[in-house]
Amino acid sequence: MSTRRDHFHDPDAPTATRIVPGGVAVIVDERGRVLLQRRADSGNWSLPGGTMEIGETLEQCVIREVREETGLDVAITGLVGVYTDPGHVIAYADGEVRQQFSLVFRARVVGGALSRSEESTELRYVDPAEFDTLPIHESTRLRLRHHLADRDTPYLG
Repeated sequence: MSTRRDHFHDPDAPTATRIVPGGVAVIVDERGRVLLQRRADSGNWSLPGGTMEIGETLEQCVIREVREETGLDVAITGLVGVYTDPGHVIAYADGEVRQQFSLVFRARVVGGALSRSEESTELRYVDPAEFDTLPIHESTRLRLRHHLADRDTPYLG
């Protein structure tokens, strides 16, 4: 059973009641494949990351979340973009509804070993040619397109 549902420009979406800062990492291996996790709460493939806690920077948040979700230690190397589209809301089973507020960072592995957490059912590096064959939410597809575009400046939207 899904405990989370993403709504992307859905006229039937519930109204957001909170904004919670978060971040994710685009981690690429030597073959250009992107590390994705299959979320236990939705079944969709997504980038590793999560929400910021009091007392940490967003960079520290992403490093911590990647370690918790993948077992990997990463260093932040750049910014893909800032995603604050009010048309993207996330409804949780407990009734909370969040407007997205996510920064997407580029990161490289500096240590650790790939290991799955209870937040995901699978972790793997995925060739971009496979993206269209996987259940990936449109908001994550947008982030992946921006990563692949290798823009000179971060996406702001």
